[in-house]
Amino acid sequence: MESPPARATDSDNHQRSAEARIAAILEAIRGGERFLVCSHSGPDGDAVGSMLAMGMLLEQMGKRADLVSADRVPVAYRALPGVEKIKKALRVHGPYDAVILLECDGVERTRLQGLEKFFQVSIDHHASGIDFADLNWIDHEAACVGEMVYRLFKVAGIALTAEAAHCIYTTVLTDTGGFIYGGTRASTFELARDLTLAGADPIRIAQQVYLSTPMSKLLLRGAALRNLHREGRLAWLWITHEDLMRSCAAEEDCEGIVNQALSIAEVEVAVFLRELAEPRVRVSLRSKGRVNVAAIAERLDGGGHENAAGCTLDGPLARAKRQIVEELRATLECSR
Repeated sequence: MESPPARATDSDNHQRSAEARIAAILEAIRGGERFLVCSHSGPDGDAVGSMLAMGMLLEQMGKRADLVSADRVPVAYRALPGVEKIKKALRVHGPYDAVILLECDGVERTRLQGLEKFFQVSIDHHASGIDFADLNWIDHEAACVGEMVYRLFKVAGIALTAEAAHCIYTTVLTDTGGFIYGGTRASTFELARDLTLAGADPIRIAQQVYLSTPMSKLLLRGAALRNLHREGRLAWLWITHEDLMRSCAAEEDCEGIVNQALSIAEVEVAVFLRELAEPRVRVSLRSKGRVNVAAIAERLDGGGHENAAGCTLDGPLARAKRQIVEELRATLECSR
């Protein structure tokens, strides 16, 4: 008796969907000449590294690529190859055959004006990612958007240069928090190995990211640690806008401060609050795995990953602090 055909698994369906979306993106690239590449405002390692790698891919395919960010590149990533090609601007003009948005859940996340009139391609890996563009590829299983750009290189048959490998390795290292976040899998280390063999320098990258801290960031971290509180499995800390000014720090210097609270033994969830100049408060959430902080952020009009997410709350700071701490207390109580 002939055996019935095997049912397609969720993994099979995921693979086929990804292949179709990759093919559609590459077709759009091959059919155009000039492209704009951008990511979210306040760029992190994944945003900067994936923008640079995408630009290199486009250039190797014979296309013109303009890389634009609403904010300057943080100090930790200014040694990346080709970083001088990322231009700071708040409005774009074109003409462009398409705009490629990396790590965004909408054009608003870029803080760039003028994107609406262009054909849009979205590449994202956040749990809160949504289809908003003309072409969308969202892969929640990817460790970073840089990993997705790497797949574009492979499928397109474009040789990965040492410079591109260096940029993509930076995305992997930073978006996994140094290979400690929940999205880290065996495939993540396989990718890191491939990138190293292609020319990425893991030691140099790690030293640039983690051992090149500006003095302003250390002063800001000290101000935050003075406000550190712990309550069982929850820890939180914050800075005021005055703390930021007193430290001569920039917004980028806030990156990673939340991990100081998460590093405490027995703490499972940490939150860092940053008072903005206007009466709003930026909130960064992290967890060690049991609590899905992306779900919490989404309830507050934010988003992110299961172990790393964020949102913005109405001020004043005391109100925002009370709101997020109460939300986290209730979540932790339910997870006992």
